[in-house]
Amino acid sequence: MIKFSELNLIEPLQKSLLLQGYEIPTAIQAQSIPFLIKGKDLLGVAQTGTGKTAAFSLPLLQSLTRSAIGRPKAGKPRALILAPTRELAIQIGDSIKIYGKFLSIITTTIYGGISQLKQIAALNRGVDIVVSTPGRLLDLINQNKISLKGIEFYVLDEADRMLDMGFIHDVKKITKQIPEKRQTLLFSATMPNEIANLAKGLLNNPVKIEVAVQSTTADRIDQQVLFVEKSKKRNLLSYILEDKGVSRALVFTRTKHGANRVAKYLEQQNIRTGVIHGNKSQNARQNALKGFKDGKLRILVATDIAARGIDIDKVTHVINFNLPNEPEIYVHRIGRTARAGLEGQAISFCDEEERDYLFDIERVIRKFVDVRVEHPFHAQNIRDAKKSFARKNNNRATSGANGEKRQKLTSSHKKKRPKGGNKHGIMELKNIKSQNSRKKRPQSGKN
Repeated sequence: MIKFSELNLIEPLQKSLLLQGYEIPTAIQAQSIPFLIKGKDLLGVAQTGTGKTAAFSLPLLQSLTRSAIGRPKAGKPRALILAPTRELAIQIGDSIKIYGKFLSIITTTIYGGISQLKQIAALNRGVDIVVSTPGRLLDLINQNKISLKGIEFYVLDEADRMLDMGFIHDVKKITKQIPEKRQTLLFSATMPNEIANLAKGLLNNPVKIEVAVQSTTADRIDQQVLFVEKSKKRNLLSYILEDKGVSRALVFTRTKHGANRVAKYLEQQNIRTGVIHGNKSQNARQNALKGFKDGKLRILVATDIAARGIDIDKVTHVINFNLPNEPEIYVHRIGRTARAGLEGQAISFCDEEERDYLFDIERVIRKFVDVRVEHPFHAQNIRDAKKSFARKNNNRATSGANGEKRQKLTSSHKKKRPKGGNKHGIMELKNIKSQNSRKKRPQSGKN
């Protein structure tokens, strides 16, 4: 069993990790940090929740400290970390400040949606590390408020999400501003062709680390699916929330308008609710997150893009008001609960249009999601149709977690995906096994 104390990290970093109670690194941390300390480029296939922030932040802080040449120059950072959303950028920046608590490394976070004046003032004072979203960074580059000519360390986080959000061209423009002689890290949950090609152009003989979480789900999460007519979903949500055990829940919707409608409905039911999505202002999103973290809001309704970077402990339930059309998003969603050794519950509503999504999810997580029929809005016709679909696409049966037969797809199965499906496909990832994979671990560096 590897411990952080065995990873050759400098004493100030070890001190901050101990202060946070981190003793055992996650798989990606244990395998990445030794290579990154040596200056290697890295391609990491990993989702949020695997500990990648600490995996790249700790070696970065160590390298900057060992090569420090005095106070950083105004507008000329030495390290750049790109993130697709404001929430994730803020989370990364906060984590770096925690890990670097006993170091003289200066970090700032820049993103759109707020005034740039304070961000420019921070850059003018001089910073070592900039954590940024692509759009605001390009704005400041065009205004000559920041220069990337001195970047020695370049990190691209959640590259596939940047592709989905249309940022990939901005990323390429930014990369052209950075010296070719640098250490580069790229992290992505999946590896579509465009990201694979981007990685080839960015990385120099990289080490590749793969951590598969999209095909597995935490044992501590109780997963349930409730079949319901689309028109009855809000009624079902009210019914679920009558249970006071649902004390802090994330509710995921597919669209921004859907999130607004669900949040408005819950407020009308006198349920304290916040909502975050891409159309909300930065202040509104941060206020909603703070209220949810502080316990002032019982429910937080979110879209997937806005939820990137949410890292809140003690979330008791994740409720999929709409099933996602990409299985890996399902795993990312339910991973918001059962953190820090706690247990959690994931409840998914499935209407007649979402049967295919459920089938794909079960195929990827390699188990059936338990069906809950004890609720007043159960739609047996949708459940029966889902079973019929599974039988039709049967290749070979294996046991499912709930005692039913599990159906595998044949290699020639070409099911037509509903509109909005995953155009890049799903990459089956390989589990990285460690000696302590089945042992109860002390708290790990989850960021």
